[in-house]
Amino acid sequence: MTEKLNHTAPRSGAATPDLPLDLSKAEVLIEALPYFQRYAGRTFVVKYGGHAMGDPEAARDFAEDIVLLRAVGINPVVVHGGGPQIGQMLKRLGVESTFVDGLRVTDEATAKVAEMVLSGAINKELVGWIAAAGGKAIGISGKDGGMVTARKVNRTTRDPDSQIEQVVDLGFVGEPAMVDTTVIDTMVAAGMIPVIAPIAPGEDGATYNINADTMAGAIAAALGAARLFLLTDVTGVLDGDGNLLSDLTPADIARLREDGVIRGGMVPKLETCVAAVQSGCEAAVVLDGRVGHAMLLEFFTARGAGTLVRA
Repeated sequence: MTEKLNHTAPRSGAATPDLPLDLSKAEVLIEALPYFQRYAGRTFVVKYGGHAMGDPEAARDFAEDIVLLRAVGINPVVVHGGGPQIGQMLKRLGVESTFVDGLRVTDEATAKVAEMVLSGAINKELVGWIAAAGGKAIGISGKDGGMVTARKVNRTTRDPDSQIEQVVDLGFVGEPAMVDTTVIDTMVAAGMIPVIAPIAPGEDGATYNINADTMAGAIAAALGAARLFLLTDVTGVLDGDGNLLSDLTPADIARLREDGVIRGGMVPKLETCVAAVQSGCEAAVVLDGRVGHAMLLEFFTARGAGTLVRA
């Protein structure tokens, strides 16, 4: 006769007279509960930076965060970069790169390499990480389903000696001119996680490489996302003394930029944040993607972990 199960015995890991109950995990969940409830059914657009991708452990943490968001009813949409990886491939192929204001001057050969790296290796690697964490992701680019139409970008620079302004042709570098969210909406409704490479066609039929921050911001605005996360390799926005600024408005950003506190590569990131929150996204966050589960710390705890930008 089969022995009857003993339902009065303590479960594995449950509290016993000899094992004090650890409430820390329960407390974390209770702290996060209001955020789960508030943002269930909403969309988070997450830009995963090329520099933040370099560490496999960080990539696993990122994938787990994305899968957790989906599990609690939030719809994550991932847009990834890949500048360092493109640079490595170009170097292996013996192709020289030049930059203007942080944007890679992209000729036809470089554009083909960029598409190969972004839409191929990096995109599918991220899909694999998310699958390994238990999620269902599909890798696409702005080309798929007419999602993004790009327009060519040129830059005006000033010669440091003559102070004469000149227009620099960046080649096949673009920015989103139009975003059609039909493909994203369809994938999200099917329970999938879109992983988007920042490549898109122009009206002229050419293929353009788009800055991943800019791509993510445009998609977040078009989706009316609750959050745009820019995961990068910096802590966030720092003041003149090196302290993290946790909350900023567009007016704050303009003042800090005028004072020279915000400069360099942080300028285009914050321009993306401001454009997104002024065009339909509720708030944007700049935070360090190298920190384990930084996105969850930022969103699901009161203390946060990065710099929040909201109108």
